[in-house]
Amino acid sequence: MAVSDEAMAVAAAGPSAAAPTVSVIVPVHNTRRYLARSIGSVFAQSLDQARIELIAVDDGSTDGSAEWLDEQARRHPNLTVVRQAASGGAGRPRNIGLARATGDYVFFLDSDDRLGPEALDRLTEMAETHGSDIVHGRIVGADGRSAPVDLRTTSGSVSVFDSPVYWTLAAYKLFRRSFLDKHQLRFTEGRLLGEDLPFGIAALLRAGTVSVLADHDCYHLHGRDDDSNATRQDLDWADQLRYVGTVLADVAEAVPPGPDRDKLMVRHFHGEILACFTAPYLARDAAGRREMAAAARPLVERYLTDRVRAALPPRLRLRAHCLAAGLVDELTGIIHADTGTDPATGAQRRVAPAHIDEDGRVYAGYPYFRDPARGLPDACYDLTDRLVLEQRLTDFGWVDGVLQLRGTAALPGLETHSVEVVLRGGGGEYRIPAAHCAEGAWHARIDPATAADGAPMADGVWGLKVAVAAHLADGAAAPGVRREAWLCPERRDTAGMAPRLADGGAAGPVVAALFRSEPYGHLHLDLDRTGVRRPLGADLRGEATISPSGRVALTTRLTLPGCPADAGLQLILFDAARTVALRTTVERGAGDRFTVCSLLRSGPPGTWRVALRLTAGPLRRELPVRAAVRRGDVRAPLVLTVPPGGCLTAPLSRLSR
Repeated sequence: MAVSDEAMAVAAAGPSAAAPTVSVIVPVHNTRRYLARSIGSVFAQSLDQARIELIAVDDGSTDGSAEWLDEQARRHPNLTVVRQAASGGAGRPRNIGLARATGDYVFFLDSDDRLGPEALDRLTEMAETHGSDIVHGRIVGADGRSAPVDLRTTSGSVSVFDSPVYWTLAAYKLFRRSFLDKHQLRFTEGRLLGEDLPFGIAALLRAGTVSVLADHDCYHLHGRDDDSNATRQDLDWADQLRYVGTVLADVAEAVPPGPDRDKLMVRHFHGEILACFTAPYLARDAAGRREMAAAARPLVERYLTDRVRAALPPRLRLRAHCLAAGLVDELTGIIHADTGTDPATGAQRRVAPAHIDEDGRVYAGYPYFRDPARGLPDACYDLTDRLVLEQRLTDFGWVDGVLQLRGTAALPGLETHSVEVVLRGGGGEYRIPAAHCAEGAWHARIDPATAADGAPMADGVWGLKVAVAAHLADGAAAPGVRREAWLCPERRDTAGMAPRLADGGAAGPVVAALFRSEPYGHLHLDLDRTGVRRPLGADLRGEATISPSGRVALTTRLTLPGCPADAGLQLILFDAARTVALRTTVERGAGDRFTVCSLLRSGPPGTWRVALRLTAGPLRRELPVRAAVRRGDVRAPLVLTVPPGGCLTAPLSRLSR
């Protein structure tokens, strides 16, 4: 259905009579080229379309967006199109859509972005399960645009003050509609940027339950190929800063002075107060720069507590200090250093390297450091406690019984001197030197038989970290720093993580398994000489067949990575009191796949379960065999019934599988 804001019908198709679960509200302004992607992602949802109400509000488009939407409304009865005159921002279109929404929940989708295929299904399920007023779905960047925050941990309830949710105040999340109506939450109208700030802040501070859904890419935030996203537009930044001041006054009224308010203000200094002191600031003449600085100065004076200042990185700490002290020239020089341009010529130049004192404290390489004529305090430059190891674990896996790790690691602004993999567990701590090369790439090999300073690693769970020692480019003799971080696999699959046999040195083979810790996903190595904690043979399956002559063939198949050539594999039958070892043949195939078979004509009467006995040095484990054929959703143990007399000439029905 397509209507104007004055309720004039343009198309007759109406939404489903059934009450929808979620209303998706899409403000549209001259985004015709992106609408198929955005609107199409709603039509492609796994949630039944009868449960989705889609409201697209065209805000005075002149590029054919409204006509395209009208055509879609004729094809999709759950799409309503509303037309209105251009209002100067997304606030009024969202408010119009919210006034028309009838769903239990509302989701605000921008017309140049898209939803993940299961987003609405999963988000509404999360809200219904936990009684959530707001659900933040995982946001991922695309087309050169990055996500505002990386939500990695799913949680039914989070605190605004102790989670990342406050760092994404934009509208694209799920809200309970009755909650919005109860608190009369609406968007600021007529602003191109920041129209969602008062809405997002008030919603988070008043919500009963805020949830996070991080295990599905819910929202894809796209950059536009013409660089026309609202966040990239040139605005009257002095006016924008004054507007931000009114927003922060509301925050200050809602949250008393102290640590909680300061946590929120750290986000605002990053996102609204100091973010414009980059290219937009440099693009202005001297008068324009002074006007921007004058608009920001009251915000710095009012909200920059010592706690907030300490939480900011040097690049923002220096900006804030210059704004508070009225140091416009110094502010300009520091911003030029960030953009890599010479303030006099505009030519590209490298940012100065960091400075390291003899006591190991590290200072950012910004201009005017310890310049007596400027008087900027060392504390503004100090990044010792913020110097974070930037690292990625790009690949890992076992090769010939040795764990191979590859990644990148570097300390920004410093030259890498050495890279090590740190093994930390109950048995101690060991450091494995890694080969490192250009651009921070490194490669390490961990052999459980020798990784403990040439000796076998002890049984237990070992955490894996990467450690980097770095110094300035003037040589290894200069003062240096060292940082380490947990290794977190980039890929989400479990390839190479299954339990396997590895060389454990003189004590014989050990069962080695990789796993990710919860909830942070750190890589760990579990070494177990008993094979109990993470059993082998998870894919062990078998079947029993009987020939016309009465011979029973037991055939089992499994994967045993790293199984030594001299290991013993034998099929056994067992019950509560007895064990019978069977004559066994073993065939080893590609990919550590084994086929283990036995032929038998008779045996002791009774009901027997089948297992595979593995013997590798002192390691001995009996792995239960499960039936190759499922019974419903259950894969039962493989059971063999021997009738009285012990003769297996009985019909096939006497064999239970």
